[in-house]
Amino acid sequence: MPLQSHLDNKALEELEKKYDSALHTRDNGPFLTKVVYWATIAYALYHFWTAGFGTPVDYVHMGIHLAGLYFFIFLAFPFFKSDGAYANTPGKFLSFGNVPLFDWVIMVLAMMGSLYLWFSWRGFDLFGFNVSEQALRQGNPAGPDIFFGTIIILSVLEIARRTIGIVLPLIILVFIGYALLGPYIPIQILKHPGVDWRQFVNNMYFPFEGIFGVTLWVVSTVVFHFVLFGVVAQRMGLGQFFVDNAMILAGRYTGGPAKVSVVSSAFFGTISGSSIANTVSTGSLTIPNMKKLGYPGHFAGGVEAAASAGGQITPPIMGAASFLMAEYLEVPYTTIVIAAIVPALMHYIGVISIVHFTAKRLGLEAYPKDQIPQFVQVWREGWFTVLPLIGLLVVLFSGYSPNMAAFIGISLCIVVGFCAIDKPLSLAVPLMLLGFIFWKASPYSGEGFSPTMAGVLGALTLLGCLHRNERQSFKDLFDSCHVGVQYALAVGAASAAVGIVVGVINTTGVGFRLGFMVTNGAADMAASLAPLLDWTSLEVFEQSSIQQFLSLVLIAIACILMGAGLPTTALYIMLVAVAQPALAQLGVPALATHMFVLYYGVISEITPPVCASAYAAAGIAGANPFRTGVNAFTLGLGKLMVPMVFVYAPTMLIVLPEYFTLMSFLQVTLTCALGVFAIATAVSGYFIAPLNGIWRVLMAIGGLMLVAPSLGSDMASLLVIAPVLIQQFASQRTLQEATQ
Repeated sequence: MPLQSHLDNKALEELEKKYDSALHTRDNGPFLTKVVYWATIAYALYHFWTAGFGTPVDYVHMGIHLAGLYFFIFLAFPFFKSDGAYANTPGKFLSFGNVPLFDWVIMVLAMMGSLYLWFSWRGFDLFGFNVSEQALRQGNPAGPDIFFGTIIILSVLEIARRTIGIVLPLIILVFIGYALLGPYIPIQILKHPGVDWRQFVNNMYFPFEGIFGVTLWVVSTVVFHFVLFGVVAQRMGLGQFFVDNAMILAGRYTGGPAKVSVVSSAFFGTISGSSIANTVSTGSLTIPNMKKLGYPGHFAGGVEAAASAGGQITPPIMGAASFLMAEYLEVPYTTIVIAAIVPALMHYIGVISIVHFTAKRLGLEAYPKDQIPQFVQVWREGWFTVLPLIGLLVVLFSGYSPNMAAFIGISLCIVVGFCAIDKPLSLAVPLMLLGFIFWKASPYSGEGFSPTMAGVLGALTLLGCLHRNERQSFKDLFDSCHVGVQYALAVGAASAAVGIVVGVINTTGVGFRLGFMVTNGAADMAASLAPLLDWTSLEVFEQSSIQQFLSLVLIAIACILMGAGLPTTALYIMLVAVAQPALAQLGVPALATHMFVLYYGVISEITPPVCASAYAAAGIAGANPFRTGVNAFTLGLGKLMVPMVFVYAPTMLIVLPEYFTLMSFLQVTLTCALGVFAIATAVSGYFIAPLNGIWRVLMAIGGLMLVAPSLGSDMASLLVIAPVLIQQFASQRTLQEATQ
């Protein structure tokens, strides 16, 4: 049976719908389906336009974005997820387009609530309601404010429930209860005066806090655009180009299909922040190929899930949480990108090392040579697909805003993938893009592009429309925009809902209270453990060091446990409120704290029993989902340890000058990579010969000591690993003699 080597967009879309619940929508019938389809195109074009030509004032833009979420989610996602609710069967009572009347009513009220702030910002006098301008109502909301605010609070919980499940709304309800019932909390440290419903609505509904706060702003101005770029770029041909290059780079070596899975997922991670989309896109090729060449199904699925889970931590386009991180820390997004480079590499080193040694142990071979694409042919036929990514990176790393970078990236995707000289009408797009670029470089645009930047982007535009390869139709472009909007719905719903958590934290100070509880509990445990270990006289066993380590462990466990079924964005927002105060008291830099929470939040995606990426991979592989999840978690061990390293040695993050020196960076990074490599041999049970029993344990211990960012532990690891190396060389010699 021939190996698969080509991505089919329609097949991918069907796979994504099968395994990603956010794309599983009800059948609205022919008329309403067309209305929704063209509404998604208009929604995408609105965001595209605002990215390049300026975003309206925050309450207007977020109101439009949230109104769109309500429109699409209430029409597409049923109240109860049953087969009957999804199917458009005739004769349903009070239903139009398979949408019940109550969904239409809730949708209209919620959309009115989203746009009400825009309408009422300057005040109004209508139907007997005399409402003053918003600045005068802050802290003293009017009757319509309370009505629409209540509608918005309840409806954002509902759209979050419909798109991502019940877990997040339940957690948010706990926060709401905490805000309203503060005086009745039985735990003294958590008790607070509380707020009444009127004040609660004021804090949650009016901008700058709560629902119309930083999370919805970042999603509506940045995250949406990058999701759209990732989908359009993939379907324009960049996805196939990534897969072909991954096969060229890794397919010829031992365990070729699995290594192709890791490399192609790493490439995909640069344009996609969705683990499930990454899993389905590359896994639809790599998982069947792995199985055909002898890999067990659960291992093939685990490899793909573990590699794909790196998408949210792989620069330059990481998940939504990374954009929020830049906003919270008030640093350029490029700072987050640079800080994430080395930790992401450690994750992929861990996965590919385990893949390599497992392939050696199982005796699995590389791709057949005739199945590996030719380098010259691949680049001759696909070089142009990289132009949008180059344009995006050039703009991003030149200090311009992320949404401007996304605007240029999407524009170049359209030029490269859909415009050609033999389609004269389509040339209007590159001409308009050139006009925009040189307008931005003119003195009339204010702070715009430099002449050099304009020249580079102009050249990319010309190259993009002059290549001779086949173009797609604009219908394909519209389909990509439609899918991009569908991908953004769950992220948008989660971000709007989790804004309530942010509002409660700001209103009650619960983040600092929980942070104090964490450090206090860790301090009590450290006080009990320190006397038992002080005989060592080592700094690492001092009470303050033990307290810091236990605080990190408690927060990491909370991240992984709470991450079951939660979007990384929501998890990040809730846990950073606890982690930041707790770890700041222990001297951990803010950037390291935020990255720590992000990493452990992402790990939850491959941690059984709830691990959506692994379940999608298991579905493609036809394997046991739980066993696939266990394999994915095992393969992701590098990502499990690296956050501890950059908390103790922030030099790994590069961008913190008070911690970074070249020598400390090289020492920490190289020994961490060697440690991850050593642990991979222990996990897979193979190095240069089979690795069993006590030798496997010693290799794992030595690897952990190498990962620990300390010169003393590095030296001690050599003593632990040396006997294993001697045993391995002896075993190799014995095997060679036996085969001669």
